Amino acid sequence: MAAQEQRGSSGWGRVAGAVLLLTALLSVIMVAFAWPATRAGVHDIPLAVAGPAPAAAQVVKQLEAKRPGAFDVQVVDDTAAAERLIRDRQVYGAIDLSSGKPQLIVASAASPAVAQALQQVAQGLSAGQSDVVVRDLVPLPVDDPRGAGLAAGSLPLVLGGIIAAGLLTSLIVGTGRRVAGALAFAVTGGLALVAILQYWLGSLDGDYWLNSGVVALSIAATALAILGLESLLGMRGLALGAATMMLLGNPLSGLTSAPEMLPAGWGTLGQYLPPGAAGSLLRSTAFFDGAGSAEHVWVLTAWAVFGLLLVGLAAVRKSRSRQAPEPDRELVPA
Repeated sequence: MAAQEQRGSSGWGRVAGAVLLLTALLSVIMVAFAWPATRAGVHDIPLAVAGPAPAAAQVVKQLEAKRPGAFDVQVVDDTAAAERLIRDRQVYGAIDLSSGKPQLIVASAASPAVAQALQQVAQGLSAGQSDVVVRDLVPLPVDDPRGAGLAAGSLPLVLGGIIAAGLLTSLIVGTGRRVAGALAFAVTGGLALVAILQYWLGSLDGDYWLNSGVVALSIAATALAILGLESLLGMRGLALGAATMMLLGNPLSGLTSAPEMLPAGWGTLGQYLPPGAAGSLLRSTAFFDGAGSAEHVWVLTAWAVFGLLLVGLAAVRKSRSRQAPEPDRELVPA
């Protein structure tokens, strides 16, 4: 009996290989999630400075001296122009000098982390003087003033598409039925997630149906892209798609801070993946009347179309393989 168990057991070399593979996989997961968080900082944050040209130039010079490369400053004439840039999501905040007494205008709904960083910078500029007055032009909801619900919702947004693709691949036979199931789940999932975030947790403002459409488009983009990869490459495609969305898309989405606070270049990459585009689009529709949303809509739509094209390509390839004539077999005499 012992000998039989020995013959049916895997070799110790295979066990060691599995352990090393698991260790490498765990290390990759740790790097993917911890590295962007620990290297987060202020990089080229769009910021407006409003007021007379000499005073604005002096503030810009101070910012560059104290925090070189931290801000991408845009000088405007007055408070109204600065507020317009904030509401259009072109800048995260503004240092307003037009009224004589400096004030800081922020939009915590765009990013609580950036709003806090701007307050620290403004206080540093006013060292030895009276504190800078801070005004929140676009605040977060009263029920969730820290934006915790939206930040925590980044993971379900990613998992929704991944789980949908995995379950549909395992349970449903037929490419058309899988695509239909993914689209139907995107709609119901979007309605459910936004209902929880907006009506129960109070983490979102804006139009419920529009916010639900954003989440539905996000789920559809992720699920269809993974389904397309699976239909073309099999389980390898499913694993590749899930790893891309989870290990790249989620940590680089910037939803818990801001894309500009991630290591240089990586935040930009994250905005071209479904989780990052979905997070930024949801902020736009929930708090800024859809301002700055066009680019993110195109990104999500492109991923959904990409998945559908892969599904179609796999179907054509399968159809051709079925129609290909079998090679003639020579008769071999007995």
